Amino acid sequence: MRKVILPTVGIFLIILDQLSKFWIVNHIELGQVKIFLPGVFSLTYLRNYGAAFSILQNQQWLFSLMTIVVVGSALYYFIKNIKGDLWLLTGLLLVMTGGLGNFIDRLRLGYVVDMVHLDFMNFAIFNMADSYLTVGVVLLTIALWKEEKNGTKN
Repeated sequence: MRKVILPTVGIFLIILDQLSKFWIVNHIELGQVKIFLPGVFSLTYLRNYGAAFSILQNQQWLFSLMTIVVVGSALYYFIKNIKGDLWLLTGLLLVMTGGLGNFIDRLRLGYVVDMVHLDFMNFAIFNMADSYLTVGVVLLTIALWKEEKNGTKN
């Protein structure tokens, strides 16, 4: 059952990420900010030619290589542990979908579309794929912590 449900969820998340970026590009001007939930977050349209926090600007070959390595490794561990811990599988799935969501942008556009601006704190503007990556890493950390605590290894 996991062999069907988890990849389907992954495809859905990638489509959701791409649709959100498509909507932003078609409804908000580059650099424009539109309040969405006052005091919580606004929507904007930015082009990120770098990595997280816009570091390493215009290093597309490096990002492509890193994405292939990370997504390939995550896919390998995902397949190897398909019957394993759901925390681990979900974390790996989110890392893969986040990486692929931004990779699609880089291949198609040469940059990543970012759109979420947190109004309550000074933080980088990000997108749904970035959120998937962040939550995925947190879940992988929890899975590894649980594994170490229980003295088990998948």
